[in-house]
Amino acid sequence: MTKSRIAVAGAGYIGQAHIGAALASPSCELSAIVDPSPAAAGLASKAGVPLYASIDELLARERPDGLILATPNALHVPQALQCIEAGLPILLEKPIATTVAEGQRLVDLVQHTGARVLIGHHRAHSPIMVKAREVVDSGKLGRLVAVMGSATFFKPDSYFLDAPWRREAGGGPVLLNMIHEVHNLRMLCGEVHAVQAFSSNVTRGFAVEDTVAINLRFANGMLGSFMLSDTAACPRSWEQTSQENKAYSTYGDEDCYVIAGTNGSLSVPTMRLKTYPRPEDRSWWKAFEAGVVGMVRDDPLKHQLEHFVQVIRGQVQPLVSAHDGLQNLRVTEGIAEAARTGKIIEIQAA
Repeated sequence: MTKSRIAVAGAGYIGQAHIGAALASPSCELSAIVDPSPAAAGLASKAGVPLYASIDELLARERPDGLILATPNALHVPQALQCIEAGLPILLEKPIATTVAEGQRLVDLVQHTGARVLIGHHRAHSPIMVKAREVVDSGKLGRLVAVMGSATFFKPDSYFLDAPWRREAGGGPVLLNMIHEVHNLRMLCGEVHAVQAFSSNVTRGFAVEDTVAINLRFANGMLGSFMLSDTAACPRSWEQTSQENKAYSTYGDEDCYVIAGTNGSLSVPTMRLKTYPRPEDRSWWKAFEAGVVGMVRDDPLKHQLEHFVQVIRGQVQPLVSAHDGLQNLRVTEGIAEAARTGKIIEIQAA
C-alpha cells in the first residue's frame, strides 16, 4: 500500500517528536512542515521536506493525506476548524481547546460533518495502558472500588525563568499536566462524575498552585485520590515510571496508579497484580496470589501515528475522539474550579 503523506504543523518539542515518528514510520511519510519560525527551516532541510509558513500556504501548494496540529493551544480550535472545512483529517494535540465552550464548538462540527479527528492523548496508545485496561476489563480485580494515583515531579527553576507565564494562573500543574492523567483515569476507571480539591502554592510562593490533592467520584461508584505536584522530589509520575520517554530518568520499582477492586489490585506501570486465589475465601488475613502481568514497552507516539494513518484511511474510528478530548478538558477545568472555590464540582456528562 502507498504510504500516506503526513504534514506536521508546529515544530516545537512535541512537533519534533511527531516529525521523528513520521520519518521512521513504515506506513506514512513526512510531506511537509508548517511553522513560521526561522528555526523550523533547519528542521525541514534536515528532513528533506518543504517548509510552509501557514496552513493556508500548505494547502495552496500541496494536499497531504493528513495533518498533525502541534501548534500553540490557542490555535488548536481555529486551525482544526480550517482543516475540517478543507476536508483534511487531523491529529490535534491536547488540549482540544483552551476552554470547554470553545471545545464544544469543535465537537459539534466534528459530529455534524463526520470529520476524521484524532486527539493527541498519546498515552492512550501506550502498550502499558492497553494491557492495564485488559486486566481491568477482564474482571480479575472484581468490582472496582478505588484508584490511587500520583503525578509528583520537580520542575527546575529554569522552567519558570524561560517562560514567566508559568508562574501565573493557568500555568500550573492542574491545567498543564493533569489533563494527561485524566485521560488515563477515564480509560481505566470510567467517567468522572465529581471532583474536589485542595491546592497550595506555599513551596514556591507563585500566584499559581504547585501542589494539589484531588478526590474523584466515578460513574460506577468507585472513588479516587490523586496527588499532583511539580515541586515534589518524588518519581511517582508517568514519565518517571513508564520508561517510555527516554528524556526522563525512570525507576522500575515505582508506580503512579494503583487500581483496587473487591478481589485484587493492579499497580501501573510495574503491572504488579495481587488477587485472591479463592474469591469465596477473601480476607485481609489471607495471602494474595502475586505476579506481574506480561507486557511490552514501546513508544506510544509511534503507535499513535500508525493509528492516525488507519483513521485517515477510514479503517478505524479515532481511539481518542473529539468528545474524549472535551471530557478530559471538562474534568481538568472542574479540578481547577474545585481548588479555587473549595466546592465539590459536578462534571457535566456529554
